[in-house]
Amino acid sequence: MFRKINTVKSILGAVYSSTEAFVSSNVSRRVQRFRKLLNKTDNNDILTDSFGRRHTYLRISITERCNLRCLYCMPAEGVKLTKNDGILKTDEIIKIAELFVNEGVNKIRLTGGEPTVRKDIVDIIAGLKQLPNLKQVAITTNGLTLTRQLPSLQYAGLDAINISLDTLRENRFEQFTRRKGWSRVMTAIDLAIQLGYNPVKINCVVMKGSNDDEIIDFVNLTKDRPIDVRFIEYMPFQGNEWKENKMVSFKAMKDLIRDTYPDLQRLPNEYNDTSKAYFVPGFTGQVGFITSMSDHFCNSCNRLRITADGNLKVCLFEGKGEVSLRDALRSGASNDVLKEMIGEAVWRKKKQHAVTKKYVHLRRYKNFQNNIPRQYLMDYVRLQFKNGTNVRVFSSLSHVDQSGKASMVDVGSKNETKRIAIARGIVQVNSTISKLIAENNVKKGDVLSVAQLAGIMAAKRTSDLIPLCHPLPLSYANVLLRLNEELHCIEITAEVRCTGKTGVEMEALTAVSIAALTIYDMCKYAASPKSMKISDIELVSKTGGTKGDFFRN
Repeated sequence: MFRKINTVKSILGAVYSSTEAFVSSNVSRRVQRFRKLLNKTDNNDILTDSFGRRHTYLRISITERCNLRCLYCMPAEGVKLTKNDGILKTDEIIKIAELFVNEGVNKIRLTGGEPTVRKDIVDIIAGLKQLPNLKQVAITTNGLTLTRQLPSLQYAGLDAINISLDTLRENRFEQFTRRKGWSRVMTAIDLAIQLGYNPVKINCVVMKGSNDDEIIDFVNLTKDRPIDVRFIEYMPFQGNEWKENKMVSFKAMKDLIRDTYPDLQRLPNEYNDTSKAYFVPGFTGQVGFITSMSDHFCNSCNRLRITADGNLKVCLFEGKGEVSLRDALRSGASNDVLKEMIGEAVWRKKKQHAVTKKYVHLRRYKNFQNNIPRQYLMDYVRLQFKNGTNVRVFSSLSHVDQSGKASMVDVGSKNETKRIAIARGIVQVNSTISKLIAENNVKKGDVLSVAQLAGIMAAKRTSDLIPLCHPLPLSYANVLLRLNEELHCIEITAEVRCTGKTGVEMEALTAVSIAALTIYDMCKYAASPKSMKISDIELVSKTGGTKGDFFRN
């Protein structure tokens, strides 16, 4: 239905007339808004939002109930639960999952509450595994009852397991969870390994003064076993009385680990990964950091959530605007209407969740009060007036020291990693120049070949051209130029690689810039300057750095 926008528009009227009788007024308004969106845009993909993020990962909460009362998750008295008839039934879960899978979702994770307390969990997993094109069914569990359940879950088709565990000490486990059962969780981890799950992921929420002294103990779990420990920054949820001073940042955790294991190394990540992966050389497993607070990953988010009562949440921290797929489904809504509801909700997804924004603003305010430069003040400089004198407050810009003077970054303590950067740019020309380049008839010679050589040479001499750039032994540098005769422009792409202690994004950007200037110089006599324009020079991606990989949408 959504492959052709015209097809969508032509059947919308028929769909609405056949469902208006039983779709609530709220659902109807949402559907109408999405129809207006379709009329204004070429959007034909209900899982892609207005920022170009395509959502292929669906998390389904199958219960609100839990057999633990973790301190950071809920208050001691528990929370008010939805009545049983308000929770999605097995066939409703499969029906909703099928809608998403048919549109492109390829991974589903079952969550809760605690998903293993639901009696029909085996049937749910088996039903999901029948859906074509679904690559993975995973579960996040506290592991309390997993030992007796895991063989059946594996037989039903369970592909991956995340086990939540915040301490390796039995007495602390009871303090954190307000329940007994630590030994059962540890046994469940061993069983999962024995049954061939590789890796077994362990989710550990790190809290300052509570379990941050166990970080190295968790790292040691990965020494001889295929375990992926994922350290999660403490996040605010309703009832957990979140305080900033209890959060241990990604940087702090990483620095602590490197005090014991200085050769801790970064692993490559997929674009949509939430965990920044690292490993200790010689260890079987690995560790990761989920940095929801200090370094959010909203720009690459591909996750959607279905709550146990059937609401679609496009963001974990979304407070309002949830869409009830349960109500629409039980009212008899067709698949087409359900898809429209999903598409409208996804399109409204915000660029960044509000919790991170508030946290960053709080840090900025406190840092300025204390005049302490922090990572949250990156690229931020302001003028402060005190006693009638201009006092410049400098941020933690990488090439500016505490006094505000230019300074070369000391990379001596960094580990050497494989670094790759790709940049691009555009040179817009007129039809006359475009034709001359295509015919290789420019007086100064072969424009594209000369510009390619100039870009490669510039990449290798970036440190001579840009002050404070480190000279790097490049292992690869190339510039590709493509003449687009229809749009009368030259598209430039540069890729640079090295194995070193600092990145090569400046080399890639320099290569594009010099290639563009070379084109301008070679063609400037063929037309007036106003007929040429250099634009859109930008970094496309960089990988291998300690601050994480970057990919532009």
